[in-house]
Amino acid sequence: MLSVEDWAEIRRLHRADGVPIKVIARTMGISKNTVRKALRVDGPPRYDRVARGSVVDAVEPQIRELLRVTPTMPATVVAERIGWEHSIRILRSRVSDLRPVYLPPDPASRTIYEPGELAQFDFWFPAIELPVGYGQTRTAKRLPVMTMVSGYSRWAGAVLIPRRETEDLFPGWWHLIQQLGAVPRTLVWDGEGAVGRWRARQPELTSDCQAFRGVLGASVYICKPADPEAKGMLERFHDYLERSFLPGRTFESPKDFNTQLSEWVAKANTRRMRVLGCRPADRIAADKAAMMPLPPVPPEVGWRKGLRLPRDHYIRLDSNDYSVHPAVVGRRIEVHADLDRVWVTCEGAIVADHARVWAQHQTITDFEHTVAAKLLRQGRGDLLRPVADAVTGEEVEVRSLGIYDQILGLVDEEVS
Repeated sequence: MLSVEDWAEIRRLHRADGVPIKVIARTMGISKNTVRKALRVDGPPRYDRVARGSVVDAVEPQIRELLRVTPTMPATVVAERIGWEHSIRILRSRVSDLRPVYLPPDPASRTIYEPGELAQFDFWFPAIELPVGYGQTRTAKRLPVMTMVSGYSRWAGAVLIPRRETEDLFPGWWHLIQQLGAVPRTLVWDGEGAVGRWRARQPELTSDCQAFRGVLGASVYICKPADPEAKGMLERFHDYLERSFLPGRTFESPKDFNTQLSEWVAKANTRRMRVLGCRPADRIAADKAAMMPLPPVPPEVGWRKGLRLPRDHYIRLDSNDYSVHPAVVGRRIEVHADLDRVWVTCEGAIVADHARVWAQHQTITDFEHTVAAKLLRQGRGDLLRPVADAVTGEEVEVRSLGIYDQILGLVDEEVS
């Protein structure tokens, strides 16, 4: 058989240099008919192997009949029905070739997102054991990592939060939106209890979610049950976290986990994605330009409750007790908390400020509060340091409790 190299040389000699056929045949040591054939065909010569029969050919009619009745029948069952005694690999290949003939076409749809259209949110639970202080640890079921992926740019975000309940879910949600720097027009969730669920065949949002989305001006879409394809971007992001972020890492605390996670996500957003043909960082500007701006007044999220401070001057939040300045015992206070901090105000003045503790059933005491309680029990309230106003920063006088005895007429002498 004439080689491709000889075929190319024959055509060059005849077409470019004008060498006669008989001269080419004599020079290359081949027949003139071979030269004529090489000039006559437009493509290079190739070897076509003569197809030989297969042992499956004899049973193909039986295979077709079985697939006509049951197109999804596995190849192993087909082998059993026809009494196949040869390699199952040969039979499986033929069944794979014949099966599409009897199955209805089922093409997959390709979803295309417009800039600013939506962002998907969900939870990922890393399979680790994380120290949370006071000798306690948390395992995967109690380590909810809220994740986000924007539809158009595939820009991702993630943050570990203490709990999935309303008081911590919405601060985490607002944290991710602030990191994004804009509000997507639609926020997609997968039936999270604090956000909303499908009831009576229609989605129903919680009142907290309605208030949150009202401030943002966005819509919230709840995926239908058993529909994982509706949030495929997040599923792939979770798989990426499992394969790329977790291996080889150790974490000392929730704060350390979030620090390493934020650094890794920042790098992930600068890596090229095959589905985009570019990096998320290359598309995020166009994505954010089509989104809504952040609201001028942020939504009220996190823990917030009012109560009268009891005599032991501690408040309980998420199973932990935090101390409060004893000068406001018996007065109305407001308890606030977010993902990192717990603080208490009384008439606008901050009377307690603690770091949020993730361990459970602990008592967190500010040393200044202990000293103040001791002074007040001794009637030395005049020695207390004034409390700074939460808004103006000015120091507010902390009166001795004896003033209330004088106001109520329990003592005769004037107390300053």
